[in-house]
Amino acid sequence: MARIELSAGPIDYLDTGGPGPVLVFTTGFPMNESQWRKVLPLLPGYRCVLPTMPLGAHRQPMKPDADLSQRGQALLLAEFLERLGLTEVTLIMNDWGGAQFMISERRADRVGRLVMVACEAFDNFPPKPVRPLLRMVALPGGTWLLMRLLSTKFFRHNPRAYGVLSLRGIPDEVLDDWFAPATNGPHRRAIRRDLAKFATSSPPRQVLLEWSGRLREFDRPALVVWATDDRMLPRDHGARLAELLPQGRLVEIDGSSTLIPEDQPERLAETLTKFLAETSGTLGPPASRV
Repeated sequence: MARIELSAGPIDYLDTGGPGPVLVFTTGFPMNESQWRKVLPLLPGYRCVLPTMPLGAHRQPMKPDADLSQRGQALLLAEFLERLGLTEVTLIMNDWGGAQFMISERRADRVGRLVMVACEAFDNFPPKPVRPLLRMVALPGGTWLLMRLLSTKFFRHNPRAYGVLSLRGIPDEVLDDWFAPATNGPHRRAIRRDLAKFATSSPPRQVLLEWSGRLREFDRPALVVWATDDRMLPRDHGARLAELLPQGRLVEIDGSSTLIPEDQPERLAETLTKFLAETSGTLGPPASRV
C-alpha cells in the first residue's frame, strides 16, 4: 500500500503497476480497496489504482479543516490524479457516486473514460434506505453509536444496513476491515470526525440535479453498469445516466444488488474488458504483465 500527502491529508492507495492503460477505482461508504478484490485478478494487463478516499474506512485521518463534502472529495480525487501524473484514465466508481462531480467541477481533464457501476446519481445522495442511519450520524455521539452497531453481525447484515448492498452477503472479515479504522483503530476519533463530515455533506436536491446535469459535458466514452435486483438504487437511474452521457451505453446485470463487484465480479470484469477494448480500438486487454 502506497501513500501520498495531498492538500487535505494523506491518501493511501493500491497501485498494481505496469505499463497498461490506467484504471482508477473509487470505493464506497465506508469501504476500502477490498471492495474490488474479486475483480482485480480478472483484469490482467491493466494498471489498476485504488485510492481509499476519506469516506470513513481510511486509515489515516485528514486535516481538521479538510473539505470532505461531496464536492471536496471530487476535487481531492482530481488532485490525486494530478499528483500521480495519471492521464487518460478510466474512472470506475461503485456505490459512492461523488467522483462524477469532477465533471461538474470541470476537473475531469485527466479522465478518458467513465464507468458508473450501480452508484449514487441525480438526487439520490445519499440513497433513501440509508438516510435514517445518516441522520443518526448528525447527532452528538451518533457516529460512535453507528460504528458500535455495525460491529454486531445482527445489525451489519440487516437489510436496512449493509445487508442491502449484496445478494450474496459481504463476509464479516471484509466488513471488519472496512469498519476498523473508525471503530478500534488508533485514529478512530479523527476517522469518525471525517466520516461524519462526509456523511452529512450532501447538498440540496436542486444542486445535486444541477451537478448531475453537467454529465452532458462529458463527451468521451462512458459505460453505465446497473444491477437489476438493486434494493437501494432506482433501476431507471441507469437508463437515465446512459441517455444523459453523450457517449453513454448501458449494461444491466442480473443477480446483483448495489455491490456488483461482490455479487457478479466475473460478469462485471467481462463487461469492463469489452468496453475498454471497443473504446481503445483493440481486440482485447493488453498483454498480461510478467
